[in-house]
Order: sequence, then structure tokens, then C-alpha cells
Amino acid sequence: TRQGGVSVPPFDSFNLGDHVRDEALAVGANRAQLAECLGARPVFLSQVHGTEVLQLSADTVDASVADACVASAPGLACTIMVADCLPVLFAHRSGAVVGAAHAGWRGLAGSGPAAASGAGVLETVFQAFAQAVQSQTGAGSLHQVAAQTLVWLGPCIGPDAFEVGVEVREAFVRHRPEADRCFTRIQPAAETGAQKYLANLPALARLRLAAMGLDRVFGNDGSSRWCTVSTPSRFFSHRRDALRLGSTGRMAACIWLG
Repeated sequence: TRQGGVSVPPFDSFNLGDHVRDEALAVGANRAQLAECLGARPVFLSQVHGTEVLQLSADTVDASVADACVASAPGLACTIMVADCLPVLFAHRSGAVVGAAHAGWRGLAGSGPAAASGAGVLETVFQAFAQAVQSQTGAGSLHQVAAQTLVWLGPCIGPDAFEVGVEVREAFVRHRPEADRCFTRIQPAAETGAQKYLANLPALARLRLAAMGLDRVFGNDGSSRWCTVSTPSRFFSHRRDALRLGSTGRMAACIWLG
């Protein structure tokens, strides 16, 4: 959550983002506190709302460009920073491999070359995750890996707060018509008359995870207690605070092998 740390408003107080105009010394102190708490090195990515996946190693430097990562070495924490987007964590029951993804709507729907096939960041990270599991354990098919994988969804902008346009809905239903149930039609924007929807980000993630055979999914169920926008005392929210306060901090979701 945003609680703890040393950052001052509007980054109060456990801001982990070094790109949001917070004081560098404060961010460094917060990151050091996180590493001490984890007993592992959190590897911070430069997230660009894409589908690139990074295999972490001892040589991986912070700010490497990717929106997902996989680790099979102890002591390296897959770390995803968020302030409305959905963090998704993966763990294989063997204890051999973990992974994490930064899933905003663009990453979920897919971007760049992946967009033509409808593959998004969850599909690409699970592909890399499964390959690592197969390499480490000799596991068989993707289906067998999926059956032994646990997934956790962290806090994100909730389905009562995430207002989007027609283009966002189209990005999902173009390849998966069943995604339509994750959107609620609302009144058009008064100033433009453009049609608007409320999007359920965790439901969209669960839909795509289920399509890959990943049905052991825990955490964010779309209820208000997981909503970053409506819970200011616990969570940073870019949509809630960036315009009003000029900026906001970043939280992190981490998963690692002991």
C-alpha cells in the first residue's frame, strides 16, 4: 500500500516510483526499506504499457524496458509498479519459477505486433513463465503448467471508476466477443456526446487467464476494497490525483523465490 516510507505529499508516504517528481533520496530510502522487508532485491522495470517480458538474472539492471518479468533464481523479486493498472503475480507450485505483469488496458488487450493476434501481456508472460517452468522442472505441456500455477491479482482502478471510450471496448471484443460482459454502457459524455463505458479490469484479466487454463486466481475480485481510486488512504491513484495534485506515487507488487 502507500503507507510507510518517508515521502512527503502528494507522494506520501511509501512511493516507489522514481519518475513521478518525488525526491530521489526519498524514493531511494523507500526502495531500500522494501528490499529489507523482502529479504530480496526488487528489480524495477521501466513499464511502457506493452507486452515485453524480461527474464531476470543477477545482471538485470533497474529500469530495463518491459511490462512483465519471470524469475527462477532466488533473491530476485519480480516487481511491478502501479497506481491504477492491475499487477498480476504468478507462482508455480513446484516453487521453481515466479512471474509478474503490469496489466493496464493496453497491455491486456495487446499492443504492437501482438495486437494482430489479440495476444496481450498476460499471454506473453505466461508463455515465458511456462518455458521457464519446463526448463526448471521438466514439466510437460502448457496445460500441465497452467494446472499447477497460482495467480494473484492486486489492487487497481475498480469497475465503478474506470470510465473508457468505445476504442477500449473494441480493443477487447475484436478478438474475444465474450469480453463484452466486462463493460457497462453509461451515459455519453455531455461535452462531446461520445459513448462511454465502465470497464472491469480484473474481470478482463480473469477472462484471459481462464482462456489459458489458469483458473486458480486469487486476490482482486472487483469489489470496492480493491479499488485504488476509491480508497485514498491505502492506495495511490493516478486517475484520482494526477490532475488534482499534480502527480502521485507508485505502489509495488512483488513476488520472489526465497
